[in-house]
Amino acid sequence: MKKRLGILGILLIVVGVGFAIGGGVAYTKVQAGYDSLQAFSQAQNVTLSYNDQGQLVDRGKTEGAQAILTLLKNDWKYPVVESDLDPNNPLVNTGTEYMYQMATIAFHTLNGTQEVTLTKDVEYNGKTYKAGTYQVDVGGRYWTGFDRLDPLEGPARDQAWSGTAHALIAELGVGSVTSSTLQMGLGLAALLGGLGLVFMLTGGGLVWAMRGKDQFEMPNTVPESFTKEQTKEVKEVKEVKEVKEAKVSDRV
Repeated sequence: MKKRLGILGILLIVVGVGFAIGGGVAYTKVQAGYDSLQAFSQAQNVTLSYNDQGQLVDRGKTEGAQAILTLLKNDWKYPVVESDLDPNNPLVNTGTEYMYQMATIAFHTLNGTQEVTLTKDVEYNGKTYKAGTYQVDVGGRYWTGFDRLDPLEGPARDQAWSGTAHALIAELGVGSVTSSTLQMGLGLAALLGGLGLVFMLTGGGLVWAMRGKDQFEMPNTVPESFTKEQTKEVKEVKEVKEVKEAKVSDRV
């Protein structure tokens, strides 16, 4: 039994070492990913704006920044990490910062107006649009929220949600997803390392316990003192039984 437990302990140590190595490799890969994301962020050199009090601002106003955060938290349901919005490090290089910058572009696009010029009268759905210049309110509409055949909404959609706007949002989305993936990778590395430590400690404990000397050994023969005491007790029981039988005989 001791030998089997000892072997089991060694196997647990080997498995633990495997987990620890896996955790180390995963951590190395995650760190390389963080270094790449940081280099990518520095190359873009996109920074957030803060005022003298360290408050996040958009176009110089805290109200604008709060409106963008509202879009991000309430409409997009993104779990904002407040500590990522650090005035001492305004470079956009975390998941929250990438998503905030994406929301900034979307916010101004959704709440802007587009100038559309018609060179001639156009009729659509029974309505005539005279030639001239119009201010078309985006009205919080995304790309699919416009009627592309409408003589005003169609051009306004192309101007508001331009290729540049889509490209910037896509690029920022890649940064956000990369940051989230790296966080998951870091958690996986920690999990593997923790499992490795648990297995190694458990296996080491088994090996150590099996190598210790037994504190109690079962004797191969019955101790003489125990035999004498047992014989004495049997003799006393026998005598009591004989006395009872004698009393019964006398009564008869």
